[in-house]
Amino acid sequence: MRILLASDKFKGSLSAEDVAKSLQSGLLGLFPQANFDFCPIADGGEGTTATVIKSTQGEWRTAEVTDAQGRPKAIRYGFIKATQQAVMEMSAASGLDGVRDLKLNPQTASTRGTGEMMLRAKDQGAQSILIGIGGSATNDGGLGLALALGYQFESRGKPFSPTLDTLLQADRIIPLATAWTTEVLVACDVENPLLGPTGATRVYGPQKGVTDFIWFEERLTHLANLVQKNLGKDLRNFPGAGAAGGLGFGLMAFANGKLTSGFDLVAKQIGLAERIQQADLVITGEGRLDGQSLQGKGPVGVAKLARQLGKKVAGIAGSVESSAELHSQFDLLIGIKPDDMPLEEAMRRTPELISRAIQDHRAALTRLINA
Repeated sequence: MRILLASDKFKGSLSAEDVAKSLQSGLLGLFPQANFDFCPIADGGEGTTATVIKSTQGEWRTAEVTDAQGRPKAIRYGFIKATQQAVMEMSAASGLDGVRDLKLNPQTASTRGTGEMMLRAKDQGAQSILIGIGGSATNDGGLGLALALGYQFESRGKPFSPTLDTLLQADRIIPLATAWTTEVLVACDVENPLLGPTGATRVYGPQKGVTDFIWFEERLTHLANLVQKNLGKDLRNFPGAGAAGGLGFGLMAFANGKLTSGFDLVAKQIGLAERIQQADLVITGEGRLDGQSLQGKGPVGVAKLARQLGKKVAGIAGSVESSAELHSQFDLLIGIKPDDMPLEEAMRRTPELISRAIQDHRAALTRLINA
């Protein structure tokens, strides 16, 4: 009997690996002879690098970059020697969590550190880069990234190093003398364009402190126009261009990035389909399963893949939304938080609650594995 434990993290409570350990602890009481396959998952957001590195026997490497507000920062990224691939998250360099000690200032927040991180990986031998772009503190359209990668700007025929504040003075982008050739795979599960009512500024800007939408729209529009005129790429309406404050746009424009589903990228890296095929039961989950989980989140991706391969799949979460569409994706859904328990207490007691929930659903789980 083989049980695949392919859960995402329970954010703020347990890492994906610790969720798997808690699940195993509870399941051993029901299936003492079972073999367990630990397969932490991620969908391109926080935890993606750790998930991929662990599953591929990769290693951690370090680099000195600048954070979103230009301060020196030591970061880590992953490296898989067998494939010469770097795995990273833009949030490590340019993330919102890295500048929470400061007052939010999106006008000066830059993706330069993300570009520096990519350059370090390239210099250390990376033939390709997989980058997750969730959790950004920036709304610069990848301007900082472009400067870090070596793109030069001009204003009235003279070299010019723009900030967001001065970007409107730039009238030319000079392409790189040596084209960027390192493959860049971008884990992106949103489809927002760069501009407009569903674009980077209006949808994601407020969480980063953006209040003057027009100010940012003018600058991102100007950047998109320069890219179209000087680099021959009109990417402003490409699905995902607005991700991470327009970094989706920037990675496509300045590093020939290819945007694709974060879950699909990670699933391929960790050999998820093959591991599901070998399992008798698949268990997945995350902190909350709800309508948003249907929009490219990892656990639903696991469930769909398991169903395609004819495997039974159970989902476990802190809480589970009562949604017919969500429930239709799983053979069993389990919420672990008692209705009368405060959320803070439940988050502290997550391992215990996972074990208790498994015991409470032992009959249903036994039916699944014997089906």
